[in-house]
Amino acid sequence: MTGSIMLAPAAAAPVVRPAGPAPFTPRIAASLAGVLIAVLVSGFNEHVTDIDLTDIRGVLGIGHDEGTWLTALYEAFQVSAMAFAPWCAVTFSLRRFTITMVGLFAMLAVAAPFTSSITSLYILRAVQGFAGGALPPMLMTVALRYLPPKVKVYGLGAYALTATCGPNLATPLAALCFEYLGWRAVFWEAIPLSLISIFLVAYGLPQDPLRLERLRQFNWRGLLLGFPAICMLVIGLMQGDRLDWFHSPLICHLIIGGVFLFMMFLLNEWFHPLPFFRIQMLRSRDLSFSLIAVATVLVLAVANIEVPSAYLAEVRGYRPLQTAPMALVIALPQLLALPLVSALCNIRRVDCRWVLAGGLLLMAASAYGGSFITSDWFRGNFYLLQALQVFGQPMAIIPILMLATMKLAPTDGPFVSGMFNMVKGFANAIAAGLISFLETRREHTHSNILLDHYGASNFVLSGLNDKPRDLAAFAQAVRDQALVLTTADINLVMIGIAVALLLLIPILPTRVYPPASAGVPAPAAH
Repeated sequence: MTGSIMLAPAAAAPVVRPAGPAPFTPRIAASLAGVLIAVLVSGFNEHVTDIDLTDIRGVLGIGHDEGTWLTALYEAFQVSAMAFAPWCAVTFSLRRFTITMVGLFAMLAVAAPFTSSITSLYILRAVQGFAGGALPPMLMTVALRYLPPKVKVYGLGAYALTATCGPNLATPLAALCFEYLGWRAVFWEAIPLSLISIFLVAYGLPQDPLRLERLRQFNWRGLLLGFPAICMLVIGLMQGDRLDWFHSPLICHLIIGGVFLFMMFLLNEWFHPLPFFRIQMLRSRDLSFSLIAVATVLVLAVANIEVPSAYLAEVRGYRPLQTAPMALVIALPQLLALPLVSALCNIRRVDCRWVLAGGLLLMAASAYGGSFITSDWFRGNFYLLQALQVFGQPMAIIPILMLATMKLAPTDGPFVSGMFNMVKGFANAIAAGLISFLETRREHTHSNILLDHYGASNFVLSGLNDKPRDLAAFAQAVRDQALVLTTADINLVMIGIAVALLLLIPILPTRVYPPASAGVPAPAAH
């Protein structure tokens, strides 16, 4: 684990003997902070433009359907970049590649408000999504490569910030940017932090030699199969509910074509001498479980953000600025919770699998409490439920990262980083598709049941007297109640997802130990 992950030669590549790992110094710490800032900025920019999409559409004169493609294209290219960025970082050097992607991300943020057409904005957001998606694998790589064993778990905790704290900070940031700084600040908020990130990475991250000889074995077939496959699947998930899933020929082509191309991509990776993914690594029970688990936990985490926010916006009429305190209840305490959970998992006697189980139970308890929602709930009713997530999310994410990385060989780092981050990105698209599907289907079901119930009540309908104002109020009341029942149903589904993952914990993963105890003889894994 202390070896140089990114410099290790892949199978069949020309042998290059890298220098030993650089000692951990304040400059290395500064570079880790720089990459962390870059990853958080990428996540902020993704979420703030999504949260403020309605206002941005109004300013730019973009319709609802056209606006949804801004989010879908950004997400698709972001997930695709996560899959291929580790290979690029090994070839062109971690330092150069990180600085280039952060710089490209910042330059596109400058240009975004000045785009002259919706087509150019689509292209800009797609390329910016690619640049932003290339950064999370770099953070995992720096943490695994440079941190000494005693603090390596804390580095994984820093990476976990991007999955737990970052998305929850997006709502307050979006509200502040739009309400006080104007709509352009929604794009420009990425610029100052990106410049700080570039300075810290350039100052602290050691410069690796170029390994351009790897281009002789470049996996062109894998790129031509995998990149469009990932984009098609993500766009299909993001746009599926709006276009009524498989009733839409476009969604049929995207999902079916994406699945076929992705299967061909995996087959190609199995046999290629210098693949982007080493599929044979999935024989590891710990890695396979960690990929399943990270997707599941992030679906739960996204639902915890999106479902209460949608209820408050639709039923109570909240704007993002009014929803922000609820998000801060999760985001800010995690700055303390993540180091505490990392310290717990860094103790040899603590089995991280049971820490994961405890985190899932807390997240399930939060969803269970949300299933009792009524139309009288307001922001304050969610604070206790969100407080359960403060420790639940870190207790779930950090053990998953340990299961994925603690048994890595030095040559496995880029492959695991690519697979783990791609699945992490896919989880956001899966969550968006699943939540949209449940919201639409359950709302329609509850609306029909409520209308049938009230339609059979002559007493209720006779009081309306066919007045338009009464009819409008009645329709709004039915819709609000349907949304409340839908919110409760989604929380029940999330409980089922959490329980399903809990049942896998005694079966799939094996015991892993923190790297701080690597020199201590370990008992047989069980």
